[in-house]
Amino acid sequence: MIVIVDYGVGNIRNVERAFTKLNMEVIVTREIEKIDQASAIILPGVGAFRDAINNLKKYDLVECLRRNAEKGTWIIGICLGMQLLYDKSYEDGEYDGLGLLRGDIVKFVDSELKVPHMGWNQLVKRRDDEIARGLSENDYVYFVHSYYLRNENPDSVICTSYYGVDVPAIIRKNNIIGMQFHPEKSSAVGVKILNNIKELIV
Repeated sequence: MIVIVDYGVGNIRNVERAFTKLNMEVIVTREIEKIDQASAIILPGVGAFRDAINNLKKYDLVECLRRNAEKGTWIIGICLGMQLLYDKSYEDGEYDGLGLLRGDIVKFVDSELKVPHMGWNQLVKRRDDEIARGLSENDYVYFVHSYYLRNENPDSVICTSYYGVDVPAIIRKNNIIGMQFHPEKSSAVGVKILNNIKELIV
């Protein structure tokens, strides 16, 4: 069973539909007992880091997610959900994340860039991984974000996209997976990536 964590942020239903179309058993919940029974936990999200981490705390989900990551449950963060996996965000302040991976979430600083980074951007494969199986240099995915990962573990980066800097787009360290873009909005390429994840986690 796959659980999509409902912690009061948007875009959850789009993510649910994307996984359901791949014939995966998915439930949307914030009940800790059900999350603890999941074979994979999806952490979606759009919006502000501060609100997201505060909601996770409000629903007592921080330790739940850390505990499940530690025991080897698949944890998959999408967009803001990926950013929450890391140590700290500097979005409108300074906020601690889940600390499952090392790195900080920082703002694009190039004054010539349009922020947020919104729209289609090319994936550049940095290393082989099951998640990137079948991807090519001509594949594009859909981004919406104003902050990006400044990573302290480059070995975890599977794909990047260039937007003034190399933005980690797909990351994986053991059972922890993150995607800065929205696979559920990325057409056939997004379906391919989600199907690769399906084959990995089932």
